[in-house]
Amino acid sequence: MQTVLQKVETKPQRKTNAAWIQMKKMKTLYFMLLIPMAMLFIFNYIPMYGILIAFKNFSPGLGIWDSPWNNFDHFKRLFSDFLFLRALQNTVVISLLKIIIVFPAPIIFAILLNEIKNEKFKKVTQSISYLPHFMSWVILSAMVIEVFSPQRGIINFFITLVGGDPINFMSDKTSFIPILILTDMWKEIGWGAIIYLATIASIDPGLYEAAEIDGAGRFHKMIHVTLPSIMPMVIIMFILRLGSVLNAGFDQILNLYNPLVYEVADIIDTYVYRSGLEQFQFDYATAVGLFKNVVGIVLILSANAIIRRKSEHGIW
Repeated sequence: MQTVLQKVETKPQRKTNAAWIQMKKMKTLYFMLLIPMAMLFIFNYIPMYGILIAFKNFSPGLGIWDSPWNNFDHFKRLFSDFLFLRALQNTVVISLLKIIIVFPAPIIFAILLNEIKNEKFKKVTQSISYLPHFMSWVILSAMVIEVFSPQRGIINFFITLVGGDPINFMSDKTSFIPILILTDMWKEIGWGAIIYLATIASIDPGLYEAAEIDGAGRFHKMIHVTLPSIMPMVIIMFILRLGSVLNAGFDQILNLYNPLVYEVADIIDTYVYRSGLEQFQFDYATAVGLFKNVVGIVLILSANAIIRRKSEHGIW
């Protein structure tokens, strides 16, 4: 009996020793991990102390801790502020449109790109498609504004060529949102397809061979082999995308919009930018940002829980 107990007691110790030996073997990798972990802690966790000003009437002279508490006044103000409610509505509308239109685009592009047999043409197409991702919205927005310019833009050139009047697309509420969606797709479709191409590359070739034996053509193999095989990755990316549903693209909109389209283009992030940095309402802007992050966390947890109930896929 005593021998059995000794064996049971030594099992956890053996596991601990094995883990320690494995860590010693990879000590260089763990040492390299310290730098990004330290950066994460310094720049992402320590600043969380500043969240306190969302619950205070912040005064730079008094500092964060000594500023008086405000009894949730900033959060009460959120839902009575017309500008915030408008920004919230615009954010949700733009984000949902991007999920419906932009999110599937890299998936479809990756599947179609995978079907190209000419490797040289495939590589050139892929390189051209993800090149805009490495350009900032400052540069891309200048290009977009020039393309749609009523005086110099190529779009208005063809409109006037057929006898029409120039249209100021960037100041038109009806056309501004489609421009946002299309330019966002143009910038990210190639880069977003990389992860799906990597997933497609890991599919067992035997599945395609079995489909061919059953008489499946290229289209049927795409639908019945490729798409189901990448579906777990699609679900994970969709859950992560839902978590940022209140991020409608700050850099893009800030560089493209103007006061004439605030009614449809002003989002939470641009509203926070004006309130916090231009009007120096740091405490109120922090409350808005905290509200946005809480909604994002709730959406991620809810989406993951629902998908886990319906299928075996999920983030955790």
